[in-house]
Amino acid sequence: MELANSHKPYMGMASKPRKHSIVPTGTADTVLPDLGLNIGHAVERERSSVAGRFCMDDPPQGGRDGNGGRPGRPRWARRTPYGMRRDGSQRDDDHAPVSGQPSTVYAALDLGTNNCRLLIARPTTHGFRVVDAFSRIIRLGEGLAASRRISEAAIARAVDALVVCRDKMHARQVGRARLIATEVCRAAENGHDFCARIAEEAGIEIEIVDSATEARLAATGCTELFDPDASGVILFDIGGGSSELVRLGRPGAGRRGPPAPDIVGWASLPVGVVTLAERYGGTVVSREIYDAMIDEVALLVQKFKDAHHCDLDGFHMLGTSGTVTTIAGVYLKLKRYDRRRVDGCWLSDDQISGVVDELMAMSFHERAANPCIGAERADLVLAGCAILDAIRRAFPCPRLRVADRGLREGMLVEMMREDGVWGEA
Repeated sequence: MELANSHKPYMGMASKPRKHSIVPTGTADTVLPDLGLNIGHAVERERSSVAGRFCMDDPPQGGRDGNGGRPGRPRWARRTPYGMRRDGSQRDDDHAPVSGQPSTVYAALDLGTNNCRLLIARPTTHGFRVVDAFSRIIRLGEGLAASRRISEAAIARAVDALVVCRDKMHARQVGRARLIATEVCRAAENGHDFCARIAEEAGIEIEIVDSATEARLAATGCTELFDPDASGVILFDIGGGSSELVRLGRPGAGRRGPPAPDIVGWASLPVGVVTLAERYGGTVVSREIYDAMIDEVALLVQKFKDAHHCDLDGFHMLGTSGTVTTIAGVYLKLKRYDRRRVDGCWLSDDQISGVVDELMAMSFHERAANPCIGAERADLVLAGCAILDAIRRAFPCPRLRVADRGLREGMLVEMMREDGVWGEA
């Protein structure tokens, strides 16, 4: 499939135009058990990585092991953030492209309430290798809670970012893509009009997905981080406009490719870091305001907690969001954010509480100056911590594993699995 020119929108994985509607898509025979609350309303730098293995090939590294100690030196520690060796040397056979398969390049784009993110990858023997990436904070949902509409300023920021994404997909000769929008377009009165405008101005056809699809994609993208010795996992994805909770059983074992998630139940909460920060404020957050945010979110978590009341012995939490990666970066005292040290690392309950207290003691300017937060997230990070604390209160697991991965990786895995690149079509 060729990328579209400026007069014809890039259609992603479809061969004909989709209607701008909220539809569950992807793996058609996957049905998520809705055992929780399912109501869909409610500083990353721009970067480009030119080649390298992403997390779906090698075991996750992370900064510390499950017991809080430092692991041995990983065999790929001297690679770039996406895994390419710095000396440009060739990889071993285990990371070579899948033999006998067309050299399709895949793209996954996640247009969220706060960020626009793109991954472009090629399949490998056991996963995929990222060849390009892009991330930019656009605050598409800014002011949405009050106006119920995506603003003109936010649309302009989205168009600018999506034009960059379109050009990257064209340059990398992407053959199959999935380009999704989540809560912001589900909730906005002009969400469908926004998608039509993006198709006209940026040449990209955006698919609005429902909350069930969002939960499934997050689980698919993060299942590799399930501790094989654990009896279960509480996965959460704290977004800008909504937050997803998923209870996972032990993943199924496949012959090749990333493991498939066992989704026991899920919920979509109508609250995210942008919506919560806009209601309570994010510049100056007192302990009283912080506790009020926790209490509000706890009410939303309660139904999911009631549906999944069980013995949490052997469970761990698995978090995918800017909130948890920020907490990990601050805990590790990184001088600049380093995905290789964050993705897959473990944090204890006490370590998380210590970082939250540290962030609460910081001024807005101190948060903005922290290299793992930045000016664009300084007013959002405490709202994210409040959501996390409400989840921790409901599911008091002793350990949390941090995931710097999520929807985009889930989309890539699903597309490659559907195409049979690992022999599972």
